[in-house]
Amino acid sequence: MAKPLAGVKVLEIANIMAGPFAGMLLADMGAEVTKVESLKGDMSRAFPPLVNGESVSFASLNRNKRSIAIDLKNPEGLAVVRRLAEEADVLLENNRPGALDKLGLGPDQLKAVNPKLVYVSVSGFGQTGPDRRRGGINLIAEAASGVMSIFGEAGKMPMRPGIQTADLFAGMFAAYAALSGLVGASRLGEGRRADVCLTESVLAAATWEASGYLVTGEVPQRIGHRHRLNAPNQLFETRDGRYLALGVPNDLLFYRMLEILGLDAYKDDPRFASYSLRKVYEDDLVPLFTDAILKRDAADLEKELAAAGVPISIVKDFKEALEDPQMVARGMVVETDHPKFGRLRMIRNPVLMDHDGPDVRYAPPLLGQHSEEILREMGYSDADIYALAESGAVGFPDLTARGAPV
Repeated sequence: MAKPLAGVKVLEIANIMAGPFAGMLLADMGAEVTKVESLKGDMSRAFPPLVNGESVSFASLNRNKRSIAIDLKNPEGLAVVRRLAEEADVLLENNRPGALDKLGLGPDQLKAVNPKLVYVSVSGFGQTGPDRRRGGINLIAEAASGVMSIFGEAGKMPMRPGIQTADLFAGMFAAYAALSGLVGASRLGEGRRADVCLTESVLAAATWEASGYLVTGEVPQRIGHRHRLNAPNQLFETRDGRYLALGVPNDLLFYRMLEILGLDAYKDDPRFASYSLRKVYEDDLVPLFTDAILKRDAADLEKELAAAGVPISIVKDFKEALEDPQMVARGMVVETDHPKFGRLRMIRNPVLMDHDGPDVRYAPPLLGQHSEEILREMGYSDADIYALAESGAVGFPDLTARGAPV
């Protein structure tokens, strides 16, 4: 059996997070992803933490790919990329809009010779509009989208999310666009261009908040740990100084929780009689839960409420989360051998399939690790490859040290 995307050729001309994340999602499912890097490498290769000179940040986004290092300002190097693009099923890039067009690698230029090519562009603000050329990294996209405005406590400075939400959402939408394009190319015989941007991706993820504004005209505000639609649904502190996340999605579970917390007296309180009323009277309800939970230790209360079916979890750090028996049982941490890291531990792809699903076939590549291998597959001779190395068009680990071919 083969993986779902076995045989699909993806050319990735992307840096840092959104584009490489999309490429990794496709690679995990079996796509043959060739990562084109500059002679200095993907910019994230310099990001900490570094182990033996290699970036953990880079490694986390680039497994299952092959790396070829090319100087795109060198005509000979550019010719190599064009040949790779002519044979690709998908081209994935996250450069400044228009940058690849100037090199002859734009969608119209490549689709003229490869009509079935699916060309996916990821940028900060999109390929069109007055801000198309504006720099747009994750933080800027979160701010410009309106999404950051709802993070944090009311009346205080907005907070940035703790993870790279715009980059990651854009990467997932880019992978979705690539897959949709591949299906379309297979059925209709023509590739498509997909335009994905960070700002719109994170805004699309805020569907409840944005849709609420569009319909009611009410601008969503910061509400801290509370939920926009439900109560109680937030964090609570326990007697031993831990925090519990708990939410009550229906009346049955609400009444169970009242019993466990010793709040039976409020079972018939008309303020708390329904899902919607509990949100209306949230300011009356939350202090009752706050006081009751402060009298209990986190682990004991978590165990008791979970047994009753109440959605609940201690707020764990990454060590606690990754060592949790549930995570261990499902193999969330995987390992692979790497020439610099040694035994490299990674977070697996979160999708599980009954067979031939995503896994780690190749460790994250060293810069230019596969330059020679890829060129040989393309038909370049020993002399051609050495000439590319000598001219600086393509970067190879240790190739020139072996001397020119006889």
